[in-house]
Order: sequence, then C-alpha cells, then structure tokens
Amino acid sequence: MTTIAPTELDALIRREHPNPHAVLGPHTADGGVAIRALRPAACTITAQLEDGGSIELEQIHAGGVFEGHVAGSQLPLRYRLEIDYGDAGSFTVEDPYGFAPTIGEVDLHLIGEGRHERLYERLGAHAIEHEGVAGTAFAVWAPAARAVSVVGDFNSWDGRLHAMRSMGASGVWELFLPGVDPGQRYKYEVIGADGDLVLKADPYAQEAEHPPQTASIVFRSGHEWSSGDGDWLAEREQEQPLSRPMSIYEVHLGSWRLNTLEGNRPLSYLELADELSAYVKDMGFTHVELLPVMHHPFSGSWGYQVTGYYAPAPRYGHPDELRLFIQRMHEAGIGVILDWVPAHFPRDQFALARFDGTALYEHADPRRGSHPDWGTLVFNFGRYEVRNFLTSNALFWLREYHADGIRVDAVASMLYLDYSRNPGEWVPNEFGGREDLEAVAFLQQLNELMYAKEPGIVSVAEESTAWPGVSRPTYVGGLGFGFKWNMGWMHDTLDYFQQDPIYRRYHHHELTFSLMYAFSENFVLPLSHDEVVHGKGSLYSKMPGDRWQKLANLRALYAYMWAHPGKQLLFMGGELAQKTEWSHERSLDWHLLERPDHAGIQSLVRDLNHLYRDEPALWEVDAEPSGFWWIEPNDADANVIAFARQSRDGDRVLVFVANLSPVPRTAYRLGLPRACRWREALNTDSTFYGGSDLGNLGGVQPEPIPWHGQPVSAEVTLPPLAAVWLVPETA
Repeated sequence: MTTIAPTELDALIRREHPNPHAVLGPHTADGGVAIRALRPAACTITAQLEDGGSIELEQIHAGGVFEGHVAGSQLPLRYRLEIDYGDAGSFTVEDPYGFAPTIGEVDLHLIGEGRHERLYERLGAHAIEHEGVAGTAFAVWAPAARAVSVVGDFNSWDGRLHAMRSMGASGVWELFLPGVDPGQRYKYEVIGADGDLVLKADPYAQEAEHPPQTASIVFRSGHEWSSGDGDWLAEREQEQPLSRPMSIYEVHLGSWRLNTLEGNRPLSYLELADELSAYVKDMGFTHVELLPVMHHPFSGSWGYQVTGYYAPAPRYGHPDELRLFIQRMHEAGIGVILDWVPAHFPRDQFALARFDGTALYEHADPRRGSHPDWGTLVFNFGRYEVRNFLTSNALFWLREYHADGIRVDAVASMLYLDYSRNPGEWVPNEFGGREDLEAVAFLQQLNELMYAKEPGIVSVAEESTAWPGVSRPTYVGGLGFGFKWNMGWMHDTLDYFQQDPIYRRYHHHELTFSLMYAFSENFVLPLSHDEVVHGKGSLYSKMPGDRWQKLANLRALYAYMWAHPGKQLLFMGGELAQKTEWSHERSLDWHLLERPDHAGIQSLVRDLNHLYRDEPALWEVDAEPSGFWWIEPNDADANVIAFARQSRDGDRVLVFVANLSPVPRTAYRLGLPRACRWREALNTDSTFYGGSDLGNLGGVQPEPIPWHGQPVSAEVTLPPLAAVWLVPETA
C-alpha cells in the first residue's frame, strides 16, 4: 500500500505537481526504499538493481503510476527501469527521478538577483555526466508556469513522461535525463499560468533546427581553438581600440556570395571561413561586422527578429562551424563584430512571447511591451532575470565564440518611451519623463560587464538621436559604449553628394557641420545596409550625373569618408559600386567587376584601407580635436574643402583636399602645414580607379607664401569630382 496521498497522485497525473521528484524516484519508506515511476500505457515495470536483484513495481494509479519496495535497502540506490509495453516492445532506462538537482543554491541565488554572468552554463540543455551517469541536464526559467516537461526525440514528445521539478522562488524548473545525447531535438511543454499548454523552444538552446522546424537541439561543442586564435585574443586584450585603425566591412552572410553549383544556395560557415576571410584580408578591412547570426526563422528579417539568442543561424551550418569561421578570421588578422538585438523580439508562439503564460520577457502593458514599428515585443528591462538573460548572452558570444565586439541595434528605440508612439500611446517614467530609465540602467550594466570581463572588445551603438554620452564612461553618466554610429554625418554627407554639383554651393556646410560635434562621441562613420534598402537605391544610384560622374562622385565620397575623423563602416557591395539596391534573396553583383570602372572602385577601397592602416595620422587621435584642423572649409563656390590630420606626436601629417565640382581646378592655391615636398599618396581620379588621370605629377613643392592659415602653400591641380591625399615626401 502506497503512502502517497491520492491527491498528490492526481496532481502528478494532471501535470500540476510542482515537484514530481517528491513522488517519483527512490524514497525512504517502511525500513527500505520505495521506487515509483510514471509510465502511462506500460504493462509492467521492473526495477533492475545495481546488485543484480530486481523488483517488479505494481500499478497504484490508473494514470500510470507504479510503485515497488526494496526491503532493507537505503539511499542512495542505483537501479534501472525495465519498461514493458506489451506488443509495442520493452526497453530499459535510468530513472531520471533518482538524481539530485544539477543547479546549486549559489546559482539560484545569482539567477534571482540577475547577476549570473555564466547563466548559459546553468540554464538550457547541457550534456554532462551527473552522479556517474551520462545524460543531459535541462533547466528553464518559467516562474508562473503550472508545470513544465521536457519533450523530444527521446520520449516520443510525450509531456507526461518527463515532468520537471520547480526549484522554488527562483522560478527555475530542472530535470536531468540520463541517456539523452547531443544532437537530439527537444522542447519544453509548458502549462502556463493561463492554463494553456504550449510547446516552447529553449531560450538558452545553443543549437536550433533548420527553419521552418522550430525545435531546440542538445549541443556540446567539440571545437578546439587554434594557437593562432589564442595569439589574436592575447594581443587584443592589450589593445585600446579607440587608438587603433578600424575599417569595418558589414556583411549579410546569406547574400554576400552564393554557391551557383548547388542551386544558388548561400555559402556555409565553412565556405565563408575560406572565401570571406581571404577577400576581406585582400581588401584591407580590419573587421567584419555580421548582420545577426543568432537564430531567426524569418530570413526576411535579415536576422533582426531573433528567436534563439544563444543559437547560431542553422541555415549556414553547425555552431562549431561558426566558431571555425571566427577562428579563421582571427588567423587572417580580422576582427569579428556581431550585430545584436536586445531592443525587441518577435511574437512567435514557440519562442519567448508569453513564455510561461504571462508576459515574462516582455512588458504586459502594450504601451511599453509592443513595438509599433516592427510588430514585435519589447524586453522588460526592469526585470532582473530578463536583464541577466541579455547581459549573459552578450558575454556568451564574446566568450564562447570569441567575437571581438557587438553592435547593439536600435538603441534609440530602447532609450525613449515615446519612440514612434503618439501621445497617449506611451507611459512616462517615474519622474514624468520620456526616457526609459530601466533601459538606460541595462545598457550601462551591459557595457560595464563587457569591458570589465573581456578587455579589448568593442561595443558599438546604433543610436540616431542626440542622447548625450552614448560612448562616454558610465562613471560620468554615459551609457558606456565604446563607439556610436555617426548617423548625422551619414545623412548630411549623402544629402550633399546627392545634389547636382551646380547646387552644392548651397549645401556646402553639410560637409563641414560634422566637425562641430565630431569629438563629442567616439564615432563610426556608417554607410550601412540601411542606406541601400527599402527603395533608397544603391550608393551608386544616389550619385548625380551620368555614369562617369556617378562613379567619380562615389570615389570622392569614399576618400572623404576614410580621411574624416572616426572609424568607418561600409556595407558589402559598396566596394563594387553596386548599381541596384541590396536584396537578401540574391548575391552581390560580382559580375560588375568585369567592367574596369567598377573594378576601379574596388581597387580604390582596397588602397584606401591599406593607406589608412599604414597612416597613424588617420586613426591615432580620432576622437580628439588635436588630430584635426581645417585648411579650407569655406570655398563653397568652388565646391572645395581641405583639412589636415595628424598623429598623436604630431610627426605624421596628411592633408585631404577635394574638388566636388565637375570642373577641374588648376593652379588652386592650397595652404600646407610644412615646408617640404608633398607627395600624392592618393588621387581618386587615377586611371587605376577609373578616372581621367588629372593630377600633380606625383606631388607638389610649396612656396613660402602663407595661405589658409598655413605657413606655406602650393598651386595644385584638383581633378573634377575627385579627392587627393597629400603627405610629406619623407613620410
């Protein structure tokens, strides 16, 4: 006769028992050990004891609960269950309810406080050996759920078989399943606070099924990082990114290049490891920035609607193949920055939305929890566990994948409660303001953690407003980012270059205005994917004039961008002078390189990168006014601007001058800061780049005539719609 109350057994069968381990498994009883198991539809269950004995369990509840007694025994007791389903066959398993929890009290305490920096090592699915038995430890945070079960390939997706135990006030549910190996699919079957039963993918899963399938996959990495990657990380740790060259190639992995021999499929992580690393190294970029590689079933989101924050996108291959991709980049001397999306997440029922039958990860009030622009949900940054989910995720990609930084998407939408909302559609903060103070605290905590725990990395904010101190330390009230995208520079510069040259004199100071605030933040100058989609056209198509003028304008734009204070980012295809706007459904137009003028643009970008990396004047003091001064900011009628850059010690100097009219300027007097011969380090009108080869025969010799506030000057030839870089002959 069982000692378990019928009400407890009923609760177990109804899946309403918060701690099935209190009923199932081995328990001290009547001078021995009682073994209980739940196996609906089983005919018989026999416990095969470790000492060679066996005992048959009797069914004590019609719902499939069996019990047997091992007289004179004591805990711990090791045994296996032999389960007979009659004509359906029989099999033998370890009893999952005979194991202690895999999560300790310290972990639960840190989870409750939102301070567990390695949360991904405790929650999720982890193939381990526990109490001498191989299996997988499952744990998930679902505080309001009535019950949670693990379902998967290993139990025919039957939620009755493997109910998890609640770990109390932490909201964590846990279960160790012996015999579950890496590669097996699973989900959590959640009976939510609303009474609905839903199947949920694991928020902490480190591998996911290929869309349109939505299951999580038990994963254990087998990747061994190379010594070359280790050397890269050791060197990175000693560097200060702000005073190092940074030229970023922004890439969408699925459309950079396609495999035409296999149905125009996207390249895999392994193929990209070879092809993209070789290309980026040849082009001279210092970093790649990847549009989100976190799991996103909807490819049309480009990765910005993430359902699996800890799992790489499976459409490109296995998680360890992404590790190899990043390793190969490091071995080629290229850093990897990952786009990361903490601002919002999609409403897919299988993912984070209403995970435990309540608004768990999101705000319940749609005025805070619903994003009006993208139809997505907004994270509840005021909840410690949600912040921990995100901060731990950022650290996960830096630590487990050796990423060199993250670029945080849509920061402006996080900072303002009224972002894209009409009056009455948003809730003010506690002081009546429009600032989201919880999001501010989250971003500060995020940056403090990343820079403290992973020295040498970069964090970059896509922030489009005038919020002060985005890239300033948190101890002075800043958000703590390392860099901020300079959206103002991008808008003003593109607006200027889109003007017909005859009207540019009226827009001249759109080029010079950026220097009014260039040193207020640590800026990245972005010509990103956002500027070549949604009907905006390509950079080539934005330029005015005929074909020759479009390409000439584009060459001048790039030379201006690379010389301007700030790091630079160029979206893939920009280096080809892509004529059509980008689409995630097709490859870049590589065939354009068959035309010499498009190949010339590529050659220019390559030379700009290599010249930039070799010239400290362009990057040592990017964020300080001491590294820049104007030579000629006001010649609007001639469409000419000129400025100088210098290194920290003042030894290296570079002069930039551009003629942005279609008329050559001969004998144009240009002030120069040194009385030495100046060499043309770059001329965008060179025939190497598709130009007409008008220039200064390699250099100019100044005269002792002060001009433009400089001690000497020279008469120079300025090609039409072109830019020239001059450096002292000795440099």
